[in-house]
Amino acid sequence: MAATKLQRRVMKVPGFQLAGVACGLKKSPLKDVALIYSEAPAVVAGTFTDHPAAAAPVQLSRRVVHNGKARAVVINSGNANACTGRRGLKDAQAMVRETAQALQVPMGQVLVCSTGTIGVPLPISKIKRGIRQGARQLDSRGGKKAAEAILTTDQGIKVAAVQGKIGGKPYRLWGMAKGAGMIEPHMKPPHATMLTFILTDAALDYRWARLVLQEAVEQSFNRISVDGDTSTNDTCLLLANGLVGNASLRRGQPGARSFAQALTAVCSQLAFDMVADGEGATKVVTIRVQGVKTPTEAKRLAYGIANSQLVRTSFYGADPNWGRVVAALGNSGATCSPSKVDVSYGGVCVCRKGVAVGSRAERQAQRKMRGRQFDVTVDCHAGSASHDILSSDLSLDYVTLNSHYRS
Repeated sequence: MAATKLQRRVMKVPGFQLAGVACGLKKSPLKDVALIYSEAPAVVAGTFTDHPAAAAPVQLSRRVVHNGKARAVVINSGNANACTGRRGLKDAQAMVRETAQALQVPMGQVLVCSTGTIGVPLPISKIKRGIRQGARQLDSRGGKKAAEAILTTDQGIKVAAVQGKIGGKPYRLWGMAKGAGMIEPHMKPPHATMLTFILTDAALDYRWARLVLQEAVEQSFNRISVDGDTSTNDTCLLLANGLVGNASLRRGQPGARSFAQALTAVCSQLAFDMVADGEGATKVVTIRVQGVKTPTEAKRLAYGIANSQLVRTSFYGADPNWGRVVAALGNSGATCSPSKVDVSYGGVCVCRKGVAVGSRAERQAQRKMRGRQFDVTVDCHAGSASHDILSSDLSLDYVTLNSHYRS
C-alpha cells in the first residue's frame, strides 16, 4: 500500500527514544547534545562525506554501519571534532563509550556524529555530562528536543515524516536534519555540514537498506549546494528497528517500492529545507541543465552554475544575467557550445542560441526572480542527458555570518 502524504512534523516512532540537552558547548545556553536510542537492535545504513579530511566521528560511525546493527546515536553540535588528530579519535571513542555505559548497550552498536567549528578539540568532560543527562531524559516524544540539539547556524528544526503500510501493517518513517552552511554533500555508502537521522519501525533487509538509502541520497542531498563546500562531517543514517513485525523488506517484495518512495520523499524534503534555510539565503533556485551528451557532463555543468559566486549574487539581486550563466558553463570544464545554449528563468527564455532575446524578456524574467522560489533552465542542445541541482542565492548576510562564525 502506498505511503500517506508527507508531513512536516515531529513524529513518534515506536521503539525509539530521543533526548536533547545543553551541556555548554555553545556560547549561548542552547541544546547541544542529542541521543537516539533504539529499544531493539536496529538495522543501520549510512552514507558519509567523501572529504579526504573526514572527521573522527565519521571514521568511527563508518565501522558501525559496516557491521549493520545499531542501538544508539550520540550527536553533539557546536564542535565538529574535525582536524583534531589523535585526540579527536580518542574523544569520539569516549563519546561512544560514555553512551554505551549510560544506555547499557554494546560499544560496537553506538554511532557518533559531530557538527560545528573545525579544528578545535572537544571539551569532552562537558559532553560526557551531557550524555549522562540525556540518557536520563530519553523519551519516546523527545524528537523535538533532539532536533533542536543538532542545530548550528540553522534558523529552526528540519523534520519530515511519512506513515504507510506493509502487508497491512502500519509503519512510521521520520527524519530530522541540520544544515545551513558548508553544504554541497558528496556522500557515499560507508565510505553535508549536514547531518540527517531517519528512523523507522519497519523491518528492512540490511543490504537493501544500504541500497535504498543511497538511491534516496542521490536524489536529494547529493543534489543540493548552498556554498559549494563539502563538509568534513556530512552523515546520513537510517535506523530500522523492525517492531512492525513485517518480513524484512528487500527489492521486489510487496511494499518495498512504496517504502523507497517514502524514504526519498523524506530525504528530499529535508534537503529542500537545508537550502531554504541556507546561511543568508533569500531564494531557493532549481538549476536544470539539459540537452547534454552524458550525465557526467550534465552534472558538471549544473554544479558550474550552482557554485558560481557571480551567478548566485545575480539571483540575490533578481538580475537575469544570463551572460554569467554561460560563462559558468565555460568554466565548468565540461563541453558545451555557447552558440547552441538557451537560458530561461522561471520559464522565460532570455537567451536563445547564445544570443539575447531582448529587454522585454529580461523584465519578465526579473519578475519571476523576485519570488522566493524560481528555476533556471539551460538547454545545451547537444544530447539527452540532464541534471538538476537545488541551490540558493548569495547574500550579504552569508558573508557577514561566515566572516566571524563561532559556535
